[in-house]
Amino acid sequence: MTTELSPAGTASFRDRPDRRSLARDVVGGELTDATLRGFLHGIPGVDAVGLEQRAAALATRSIKTTSKQRALDTIISLIDLTTLEGADTPGKVRSLAAKAVTPDPADPSCPRVAAVCVYGDMVPYAIDGLGAAHAGHGGSVNVAAVATAFPSGRASLRVKLADTADAVSAGADEIDMVIDRGAFLAGRYGQVYDEIVAVKDACRRADGSSAHLKVILETGELNTYDNVRKASWLGVLAGGDFIKTSTGKVQPAATLPVTLSMLEVVRDWHRLTGEQIGVKPAGGIRNSKDAVRYLVTVAETAGEDWLRPELFRFGASSLLNDVLLQRQKMTTGHYSGPDYVTVD
Repeated sequence: MTTELSPAGTASFRDRPDRRSLARDVVGGELTDATLRGFLHGIPGVDAVGLEQRAAALATRSIKTTSKQRALDTIISLIDLTTLEGADTPGKVRSLAAKAVTPDPADPSCPRVAAVCVYGDMVPYAIDGLGAAHAGHGGSVNVAAVATAFPSGRASLRVKLADTADAVSAGADEIDMVIDRGAFLAGRYGQVYDEIVAVKDACRRADGSSAHLKVILETGELNTYDNVRKASWLGVLAGGDFIKTSTGKVQPAATLPVTLSMLEVVRDWHRLTGEQIGVKPAGGIRNSKDAVRYLVTVAETAGEDWLRPELFRFGASSLLNDVLLQRQKMTTGHYSGPDYVTVD
């Protein structure tokens, strides 16, 4: 299901890291509402039946023994361990951060998760809980903050940018923003593009570095695979480091066909430009069996190189517990009781 776009100039793309330059070349002109609309409307429609059949076929693949052990560890290393509740407290966030660092205290070989994902005001407590394991202190675990009036996105651009800048100044390594689905569904593609660009700019720190930006599409509100594909292209063109399915607050959240469609977009962008963009399915992925299906889909669509935290994440809370129980089963030959893992 490769998007039919001209690969002309692909070699020169690799020499130009500026995403906006890449985007102008791919779109074929300045990035106005009119040119974006023409580009997005020119993308071939999604064969929904074919997409769902392909996702179903990939879901039948099985992984056994040592490959399964490796898959379980890979899943853990790709998790954004998440708590996004109004009742979140500093203590809960610190506890979650401690679990991110040491998911299984009984097994020191268990890998750490990729990130802890929280509301912006909880960022300092997540950093405190991670301690030396925080990426900002030389460790490997990032802190991601949701921003831009998450989860609705219903706020002025000024408020969204302030929300983003506040989280970045608090130490967030990554920002998970939500697009304005109302503007997108009304066909105001230029507005959506401009907001993503502005949020990306707001991710810049005083030292010139930037927090990575994940662009949440909220696919459950986009209604069609065609819209998911268009929104994915907008997120990539505007500078997103990741495109993400969902906030986890709307159903349906992540599904395998939707994630497959998004992976096809980042695959096509890579073929055109040589640049790799990440994908994050979030919401509803609760057990290791389902997570393995996503690993297979990533490897078969974008390539095995995407199976690393820089390019693929699971947004999840309860998934980690199931994976830990599966790991323990493979080690001892039996399942532990529910008290083997903490209840988050």
